[in-house]
Amino acid sequence: MTAEFAARRTARHPVRIVHLGLGAFHRAHQAWYTQRANAAAPIADGWGIHAFTGRSAVAAEVLTAQDDLYVLIERGEVDTASIIESISAASDGADAVSWRAAVADPAVAIVTITVTERGYRLSTDGTLDWRDADVLADLELLRAGGAAAAVTAPGRLVDGLRARMLGGGPAVAVVSCDNLSHNGRLTRDAVLALAAAVDADLAGWIDRNVSFVSTMVDRITPAATDADRAIALEATGLPDATPVVTEPFSEWVLSGDFPSGRPAWETVGARIVQDIVPFERRKLWLLNGAHSLLAYRGLAAGHETIAEAMRDEDCGDAVERLWSEAAEVLPFDTAEIESSLAALRSRFGNARIEHRLAQIATDGSHKLVPRIVEPMRRRREAGFEVGEAQAGVLAAWAMHLIGAHVADPSAEALAAELGGLDARDRADRIIRFLAPDLADDAAIARAIAGQIDSLTERTTPQGARRPRELTAVAAQRKTVTREATQSGSAAPSGGLPRGSSFRWRRVP
Repeated sequence: MTAEFAARRTARHPVRIVHLGLGAFHRAHQAWYTQRANAAAPIADGWGIHAFTGRSAVAAEVLTAQDDLYVLIERGEVDTASIIESISAASDGADAVSWRAAVADPAVAIVTITVTERGYRLSTDGTLDWRDADVLADLELLRAGGAAAAVTAPGRLVDGLRARMLGGGPAVAVVSCDNLSHNGRLTRDAVLALAAAVDADLAGWIDRNVSFVSTMVDRITPAATDADRAIALEATGLPDATPVVTEPFSEWVLSGDFPSGRPAWETVGARIVQDIVPFERRKLWLLNGAHSLLAYRGLAAGHETIAEAMRDEDCGDAVERLWSEAAEVLPFDTAEIESSLAALRSRFGNARIEHRLAQIATDGSHKLVPRIVEPMRRRREAGFEVGEAQAGVLAAWAMHLIGAHVADPSAEALAAELGGLDARDRADRIIRFLAPDLADDAAIARAIAGQIDSLTERTTPQGARRPRELTAVAAQRKTVTREATQSGSAAPSGGLPRGSSFRWRRVP
């Protein structure tokens, strides 16, 4: 722990929240909301977070060395830097002793999780995937009751909740903060399925004493760069090795019970609602669906970021069509939809937020069902024609799977099948893999096949699609890179150019 960081901490709130999945998004979102709620309440009512990593211990080690403080950079027209201190402790998720003790602590009222869609280890029907080797390994470990840590998120939750049960702890809320429809219910079902296979009494205790809260979360959080670390140092005087960069926009909608209390998140912008489904669908179908479209079509066109792809006429037009298709089955009025879309156009066009397409393109086998297949299903149920833009996303994913640099372990077998197939057979395989219940809808397969043919015709011999125009963002990047090279210095990646100003403040 360095003296610089220790001197800047104003309070270390008692741990009342345990978090699994210590990453940039948690620190830009739930920890930020908690910081602001703490600042608006008496110090005695503060909520501290004990954050555990999902995989590597590095994030916890770096944060611990900084007294668990970090700098949050909100990147709009100018950078605004804030020091966040809502995390009171950070630990390696593989430290089973610390994990069990933290979840069992009777002062803890909430367990939040951000482990990405794949981290829930669900099959395509939304249930716990019993074919997953890590799930089976966790089952044996939990049955044996050994000292080792579980590997999967459901396994760690069951392990921690068992410690809470054995310690006589009070009721607790588990809050999923990942991009999954019905994420609270899916988490509950996965945890109960695993717990029942371990110990029926444990499953019964969880059923009676643990609430599973559903959420809709939204805040784009690209990876920080060396330039961002320099900005954090200049803005705050802190040599932060792990700052977080995010956009000014944020949204958090929650639905469910908190039997042992919670921070007053609603006083700092969160929404507590009875029915979260419409908000989940709006976000998944509009923002996340468009992200997937831009990732697969944008990468094929040689783009690297959301802002670049959005300024490509082909990609931008496809996004607008996708939004129109989704809007027809969203339960919001025209004014609400238009307000959401206006915000998305502005956010997607923020070239200073370098949201990388390659990052978004990972694990499409888990992301595309809630983002694209579900609104497609709703359209068919409502009697609408197959959405051509929705079919186009699935076609672009099919093309992506047979290319290079694919990061989607759950689709490796599917990718191996697709290479030698014609467009119609590829379409059949794609829809049977993602949505077997739609496999007999010939119109969907035809639409996907037609989109595959269209994309194939527009692909160059080298495998990339030529965009209809050079994006303004790409042109600007080339200019900045050339000028930086001529001056002998590196251009900051997404950060403030040298000589620019920033604002810094303590939240809120």
